[in-house]
This record gives sequence, C-alpha cells and structure tokens, in this order.
Amino acid sequence: MTETVLDWPAEVFQTLQAEGITQVCHVPDAGHSRLIKMCEEDNAMSTVTCTTEQEGIYALAGAYLGGAKGVMLLQSSGVGNIINALAMPNTCRIPLLMVATMRGEWGEFNSWQVPMGQGTPGSLEAMGVRVIRVDNPDEVPKAVKAASRLAFDGQQMVAVLISQKVLGFKDFRELAK
Repeated sequence: MTETVLDWPAEVFQTLQAEGITQVCHVPDAGHSRLIKMCEEDNAMSTVTCTTEQEGIYALAGAYLGGAKGVMLLQSSGVGNIINALAMPNTCRIPLLMVATMRGEWGEFNSWQVPMGQGTPGSLEAMGVRVIRVDNPDEVPKAVKAASRLAFDGQQMVAVLISQKVLGFKDFRELAK
C-alpha cells in the first residue's frame, strides 16, 4: 500500500494563480523553495527577492495601490523583522497576504529559532494580523485560499502559518555520519 502525499507547494501555487496573485515577495527560504521556483517560472507573476522582509511589506502595499494582488512568503524568523512595517498596512487598511513557514517547533535543531517560532502568532496578532495556523498538508491550499479572500475582500492583514509538522524537520546529525 502506498501513501499519497499532497504536493502542497504546487497546490498553493495553483491557489495563488486562481486568486489572481501577480506579485510575490520573498526572502529566500528552504521551506518555500519549490513554491518560489514555480512563481519565478510563471510569466504572469512578478517575483521579487527582498533583502529584508519589511521591503516586501512595502512593495506589496505599492502593488495593491497599483491594482495588483500579492503575497509575502517568509519564515517565522522573518516575522520579527516586519513588526514595525505592519503599522502602515494596518493604519491604511491595505490588504496583506502572508504565508510563513514555521521554525522553532516540532523537532527544531537550532535553538535560535525557538523564541521567534513561539512568538510569531502573538506578534502578528498584536499588530492586527489575522492568523490561520495549518498543521496538516491537506489544509494548506484551503487555508491560503481562505486567507486570500479574507485579505483582499475584507481588506485585512492575514497570515497563514505552516507548521513545521508540514515541512518536516531538519536533522543534520544524519549528515555528520
């Protein structure tokens, strides 16, 4: 008996296309690498590699004001970098869609990732972001679709947090052998 595994990056990519997302901002992240590659290869999407996550927040606000929908792909450790930048879309009621891969949980090997992983949901909520957490790969595309609708139809800031359970954990001890 074989187990069918959902290809959540491909499903999320199709969801982004269906939702009319044309602007994708990101800081390179292994958890999003397949999704980023698909977005880069799509001629209908403009993909911007940011040097810091807050650049993406401002770029997406500008894209929205220009009539485009966008998404910020980031890691939970990058959430700490965007807190001040979230004041602008919050105050101006500019929709913001974020998809964050989580670190600092579920078998994390890097202790530096743990504090921000724990603080991510609360930090986002404190800035007025609606948080949708996903622990199952089957739920990721549906959560991104729901978040997109809430963001752009409801003029909200929304973040989908993809659990480390979905991504799996890195074990560099195996590499050392």
